[in-house]
Amino acid sequence: MSTTQDALAPQSALTDEIVAMLRLSWPLILTNMAQTAMTATDVMMLGWLSPNALAAGALGTNLYFSLMIFGLGLVLAVSPMLARELGENRFAVRELRRTFRQGLWVSISVSAPLWIILWNTEAILVAMGQNPALAKAAGVYMNMLQWAVLPFYFYIVMRSFISALERPGWALFIGIVAVLFNALANWCLIFGNYGFPAMGIAGSGLATTLSSIVMFLGLALVVSLDRRFKRYRLFGRFWRPDWQRYRQMWQLGLPIGAILVFEVVLFTGAALVMGLIDETSLAAHAIAIQIASIAFMVPMGFGQAATVRIGRAFGAGDREGISRSGVVAFWMVMGFMVLTATLMITFPQALIGVFIDAGKPENAAVASLAVTFLAYAAMFQLFDGAQAVAIGMLRGLHDTKVPMLIAAFSYWAVGMPLGVWLAFGAGMRGAGIWIGLSAGLAMVAVLLLLRWARREALGLERP
Repeated sequence: MSTTQDALAPQSALTDEIVAMLRLSWPLILTNMAQTAMTATDVMMLGWLSPNALAAGALGTNLYFSLMIFGLGLVLAVSPMLARELGENRFAVRELRRTFRQGLWVSISVSAPLWIILWNTEAILVAMGQNPALAKAAGVYMNMLQWAVLPFYFYIVMRSFISALERPGWALFIGIVAVLFNALANWCLIFGNYGFPAMGIAGSGLATTLSSIVMFLGLALVVSLDRRFKRYRLFGRFWRPDWQRYRQMWQLGLPIGAILVFEVVLFTGAALVMGLIDETSLAAHAIAIQIASIAFMVPMGFGQAATVRIGRAFGAGDREGISRSGVVAFWMVMGFMVLTATLMITFPQALIGVFIDAGKPENAAVASLAVTFLAYAAMFQLFDGAQAVAIGMLRGLHDTKVPMLIAAFSYWAVGMPLGVWLAFGAGMRGAGIWIGLSAGLAMVAVLLLLRWARREALGLERP
């Protein structure tokens, strides 16, 4: 009897891990999709406004994300820190409150310089060689969008807190509310519906900023009033400094921010190069990359869940739990990315039709090229999913510095140089850029997974 129970124990533990991973990851995935849906709504409605507005919005959005993402990496350090603290002591209150508060401090510290840079979007884009008319329109868009940074960071800190407690449902609910609000605000402020002024591209930026404020205020009310969270008194004595925890967050978060910057700037660089080719390539790229970004929310969500599950096992010194959580997260991601690649190859026109009316003669060239780009996006789905979940797995072990170096090498010594050469040297234009993106993602995925496989030999499992 005892032997039978011993044999069934690993299987039972694996089943429990699958259930726990799904329970934690699906609200995170849907929350990520909700956040991406806001950007997709902006792109979609700007496409309805005009192809030029779509191109200008793509330029502005790419610059915004390439800068905002660095601060997001700093803030994301909250998640593995909270998870480890809960692994060490699941009844911790003071330690969680310290980490949460310093997450808010870091958010404020990084937002101010970002606002200064983004205010000069037009000048930056012109200096990069972009079309002056598109750069001016992107600047108008950014002057409204840039204020979304701080409330969005605050929201991420609060989402990390409730996710570390494995109760992410409220973040999903508020994210859905924000998506609906953003769609309505875009409809009103871009086109002047329901008596609002027709602000054009500026209205889209303002709508997203207002939506970020809704997300922040909604989740702030939840953590202040819900009985499961309010005992932590997260906002009490907010002004009180905790320089030790503040420094720890920067030490862990800087490499995370750098990894995100390397990846996002790779895709931003791809968009900028597309703009140098022609406006049709840029608009088609914006559509294809938006579809790929929506699919990416699933591996990102599993990566975030893996950070929490592995982080808690790490804090508890549970090596088997670390391995089990990593295996479950990885194979769930791989299964999903096979599905998305199949959909991109099988139904490209239907996916593209959400963003642009291919029946209009003026949109035919953009739609045709977007179908080609989407085929290349399908090609890198497995690589993109693998690197996303592997980063989350290693982050749960507080391993961020070496993954940062891996990302820098893979994206900027392999992916971008290869893409630029194929685009211009080999004459492949936009297709060459997409092949370079695939190569960079493949390289980083392989190297990160090799590091995960050697984690015990490298001493990464010691809490």
